[in-house]
Amino acid sequence: QEQLVESGGGSVQAGGSLRLSCTASGYTHSRLWLGWFRQAPGREREGVASIYTGANPTYYHDSVKGRFTLAYDKSKNTLDLQMNNLKPEDTAMYYCAAGPPRSGEPLGVSLYQYWGQGTQVTVSS
Repeated sequence: QEQLVESGGGSVQAGGSLRLSCTASGYTHSRLWLGWFRQAPGREREGVASIYTGANPTYYHDSVKGRFTLAYDKSKNTLDLQMNNLKPEDTAMYYCAAGPPRSGEPLGVSLYQYWGQGTQVTVSS
């Protein structure tokens, strides 16, 4: 059974750092879309960063470029999101997501089929 287990998150002050980790299991595809999304209260879910396993490009939302770094470990099937220089506007529930190998917008919600339970990130000013 497909499963995404997230860890990390928490509360930090602006300028601080957090690391989110996601472990994927039970997927039969040799390659997947894996990504991190976030959703703040009253706002739509948005893609933060994603990767197509086995390919080089990593995709980032413009608002996190230069601050967030995505790392995929094929041997462990983990997807980590290192978040530095956090801002209050980064406050949201963060979700790990997985999608089958197909064409689409790398940071688009519709590309992803499986979702984790979410982990809260709160950044205070």
